[in-house]
Amino acid sequence: MRVAIIGSGPAGFYAAEALLKRTDALVHVDMFERLPTPFGLVRGGVAPDHQSIKAVSRVFEKTAARPTFRFIGNVCLGKDVTVDELRQHYHQIVYATGNEDDRRLGIPGEGITRCTPMTVFIGWYNGHPDYRQAKIDLSVSRVAVVGNGNVALDAARILLRAPGELEKTDISGHALEALRNSKVKEVFLIGRRGPNQATFTPPELIEFGEMADLDLIVESNLFSDSVIPETEDKTQQKIVKLLNAFSQRETGAKEKKLHFRFLVSPTEVIAGADGAVAGLKLEKNRLETGPDGTVAVRGTGEIEVLPVGMVLPAIGYAAQPIPGVPYDEKAMVIANENGRVVDPVTRTAIPNEYVVGWARSGPRGQIGAHKGASARVVELMIADGARLETRELPERDAIVAVLAGRNVNSLSFSDWKRLDEVEVMRGARRGAPRDKIVDVEAMLKVLAPS
Repeated sequence: MRVAIIGSGPAGFYAAEALLKRTDALVHVDMFERLPTPFGLVRGGVAPDHQSIKAVSRVFEKTAARPTFRFIGNVCLGKDVTVDELRQHYHQIVYATGNEDDRRLGIPGEGITRCTPMTVFIGWYNGHPDYRQAKIDLSVSRVAVVGNGNVALDAARILLRAPGELEKTDISGHALEALRNSKVKEVFLIGRRGPNQATFTPPELIEFGEMADLDLIVESNLFSDSVIPETEDKTQQKIVKLLNAFSQRETGAKEKKLHFRFLVSPTEVIAGADGAVAGLKLEKNRLETGPDGTVAVRGTGEIEVLPVGMVLPAIGYAAQPIPGVPYDEKAMVIANENGRVVDPVTRTAIPNEYVVGWARSGPRGQIGAHKGASARVVELMIADGARLETRELPERDAIVAVLAGRNVNSLSFSDWKRLDEVEVMRGARRGAPRDKIVDVEAMLKVLAPS
């Protein structure tokens, strides 16, 4: 069986691993990636000061070393090759394209200067080629990060961490230079719900408690039963306990400050005289527990204006529609039922097409959670494949010939390893694990025959 996997992030590699480890089927996997570099969010999304998480790429390299695996990088689905062409060259297709768009706040002023989508900010500091030229203005002193998940915490931490610490990470060179000159002193984390509905995880919260020269400011009156209802969730209990402990700390002596603001919803981004962000209008909320025990957020109508010079919305991501691939407009993912791609209207399964990772579920679950989820989709693929008559396909190299005929410069995993070697050598100059090449043309120039 020959399978095409579109996307080389964790979910795609976990699917490849599950397919190639099968003992009941011989599977050849071709993994397509629109960038010359593999690993998706591990390279372009995980915060640079979380190097231990990036170590999972070593597992993916073992998968890539299998003789029945082939990496085909620098190839964009819908532009360099069509879905219909993949259907002709492969028995099955797996979409592992992730979530590359932001969910929007949907409030007035969201598009003004210094109200920056989180994909842009994260891509900028991680050296993603799409965002290498983003204009991130850190000349302001106060920033609002809207969201209560780990992505929001990552953004706040990068803004507040000492540049000397970031220098030893794989943060992009242009971001490191900008952060060295940053004027940001205060970050406000904005959450519309209460502390025990936050979706960040305790380890990420603990990191802030260990950062030197940082005041953590939490309203102590949040922790009465009249404000936030009790929860039996152990993780949420730990989060509330940590935040409560932060609220008891003395503040005022540290140079930088992180404010945890709960039970407020942004209603408007306010522009200053220069047309850029000057403030964020917030409505105070209250929590109401219904008869069935569910907790709902209700606006009180009470409005305040928070003076800030930048707004970074971090309220989730959405999958980008791909030409020829069914898309669920409401859920903002590839239309699917438990990983089988379906028609978004009739919900009828599209034969031999599957989806894994955030393109299937939306932005839920940490990297490790995708291993089991991708494996379960692979079980469906194998079961479906056993019931289908194997089609005769063109030669395995025929797809590469199609790309070459269009002058598409497709890259192999060995090409990536050459780039990897160059980046590691560059990083050694500043004592970092790597210094990323952030421009695709520069990558291709490194790989060009001398």
